[in-house]
Amino acid sequence: MKLNFAKKIMPLICAFVFGLSLTGCHGKPSSSGFEIPESLDSSAEYELTFWAKNDTNKAQTKIYEKAISDFEKLYPNVHIKLRLYTDYGKIYNDVITNISTNTTPNICITYPDHIATYLTGRDTVVPLDDLFADEKYGLGGSELKYDGPKIDEIVPEFLSECKIGDTYYALPYMRSTECLYVNRDYVEKLGYKLPDVITWDFIWEVSEKALEKNSDGTFKLNGQNVLIPFIYKSTDNMMIQMLRQQNADYSDRMGNILLFNDVTKADLLNIAQHVRSGAFSTFKISGYPANFLNAGQCIFAVDSSAGATWMGSKAPLSDIAEDKILDFETEVYPVPQFTQNPGDKGYTMISQGPSLCIFNKEDKQEVLYSFIFMQYLLTNEVQIAYAETEGYVPVTTKAQDCVDYQDYLSRQGEDNSKYYDVKLKATKLLLENQQYTFVTDVFNGSASLRDAAGGLIENVTKSERRHKEVDEAYIDDLYGEMTSLYHLDQTSATGGTKADLGELPMESRLLIRGLILIWLCIILYFAKGYLGNIGDRFKNVKKISK
Repeated sequence: MKLNFAKKIMPLICAFVFGLSLTGCHGKPSSSGFEIPESLDSSAEYELTFWAKNDTNKAQTKIYEKAISDFEKLYPNVHIKLRLYTDYGKIYNDVITNISTNTTPNICITYPDHIATYLTGRDTVVPLDDLFADEKYGLGGSELKYDGPKIDEIVPEFLSECKIGDTYYALPYMRSTECLYVNRDYVEKLGYKLPDVITWDFIWEVSEKALEKNSDGTFKLNGQNVLIPFIYKSTDNMMIQMLRQQNADYSDRMGNILLFNDVTKADLLNIAQHVRSGAFSTFKISGYPANFLNAGQCIFAVDSSAGATWMGSKAPLSDIAEDKILDFETEVYPVPQFTQNPGDKGYTMISQGPSLCIFNKEDKQEVLYSFIFMQYLLTNEVQIAYAETEGYVPVTTKAQDCVDYQDYLSRQGEDNSKYYDVKLKATKLLLENQQYTFVTDVFNGSASLRDAAGGLIENVTKSERRHKEVDEAYIDDLYGEMTSLYHLDQTSATGGTKADLGELPMESRLLIRGLILIWLCIILYFAKGYLGNIGDRFKNVKKISK
């Protein structure tokens, strides 16, 4: 009888305790950190999973495979299983799915925006501060079997991007930025000279000029039926950089959404005007900027520096038929600016590119080996080899300054397949300006905010192409749609983010306390009933004994 009572009352007690736990903070990740083993266990076998992205580039796949093979020779008791993706979004979705089943990978290529969401789970991503500083196995550690970078040999701007709050949760792996790829021949044919700094006003003026047509309906500039003077690949970056250049709001570290403001509205109305004329479009609506640029159907194309091997008439990875490619001179510039004089702050350029994180596991040795492999991916050999495949730059000064990499940079244009001049122009542009690059604030929900920023431009462009009037009322309605679509109204507006939402509002706390009180009454009611039954049975036993 006592056992049955305990079985029935325990769920109620658990519910009470769970309810009590809800009255504090909500949505804040719980992390107990990571206790570093004193030494590596080389007697046991470990299998680590590594999820990576490679853009379907076979050269990158071979670099991953060689890095794994070389690492396994150094640590023969460790076996690494590589899983390749072609999209960061798919990695993100798979990690989110696997968190609930505790089947996350050991090492993962990802973005800090994504890590902020992973952190809503309990002890999911390993905090790295203590591991960085560990004398034996940390950055530049004495017990590492390879020559890895010390913490001061990682480009500080890139390393700082890997902090969420006051804690490091990632290491940078590769970095790129956005570049403006320009058909110089077309600009000069229109009667313009390329300035030292290309501004938004210059872009719009030249793009509008290019729309003049012949009597047969073809464009005077290229003699073709198709011409989109300006195409932007990543409209989220476009919106973010435009706001940054104007010192306008976007978000803050607390997760407050500041995107939907008057500066954003003015920019969107201006973009709509140039969509209406046919001067501007986006990748999602029209297709890859490189394809239009290489076919002579575009003057200005904004894409990642990592995409430089696709850009230009001599591009080794061009995706269009050879007989469709127009011969022209390709120039590489920073993204358009709002002023011709950036000043001491330099160009406003977004920093992008993947980082590396590791996930917590029950076996601490498994986690430590994961961290050691993650560091191995920052060695010179891996960094330089990967950077040479596309327009990425190594994330360590150790690799950037080494003789092999400097020799690579000096060979611009020697061999089109390896030293493609447009790729090296894009690479050098980032190297010369990496101290000016920026990233937006990271919090759980910042990835959704980024999508919303791009969604604003995509929707405006789509509506104008469908001849729907885009005015201030339209923009106001669009703000509401984006807020709802990306659940941006679920971010705390009073000092917390989705990753760290702080205390619940008073109304919510009162509601939960009321529910707890109800549960307490139910528990007492059942307890009284059971105790009453025990008393009755005790009386019956006494009567029988008499």
